[in-house]
Amino acid sequence: MAARDPLRGYLLDTHLALWALHEPEWLSAEARSAVLAGRSFLSAISYWEVILKSWKGTLDVGDPRIWWRMALEQLNAAPLVLRPEHIDAAHGLPDYHNDPFDRMLIAQAMTDGLTLVSADRNVARYEAAGLRIVK
Repeated sequence: MAARDPLRGYLLDTHLALWALHEPEWLSAEARSAVLAGRSFLSAISYWEVILKSWKGTLDVGDPRIWWRMALEQLNAAPLVLRPEHIDAAHGLPDYHNDPFDRMLIAQAMTDGLTLVSADRNVARYEAAGLRIVK
């Protein structure tokens, strides 16, 4: 299998995408700049997380399928699919964080050469493992 060229750009953490759409004042100046810079991605993992939390009743975004399309459009983001190499990378991550969604986003960012935009302090611990992050 041929090596993939890095995507370059920003992968938005689920909570950050939600803030950018619904509570933009909660974003740091650096995160706001990253969102506005373009070349952003939203992971299918975030879509799955929003659907699960909607089913459980812990997140209200209306119909999550409509939310997903709206999020991609309003954030000018491209969808990022889950690939086997992302799963391989997640397996090799240090055990700093128990959230499986965040671990997969970290693995996707690291595998694809993306900078993760996240305010999660536990995610920031992965900078030592090579994760590029905007807080």
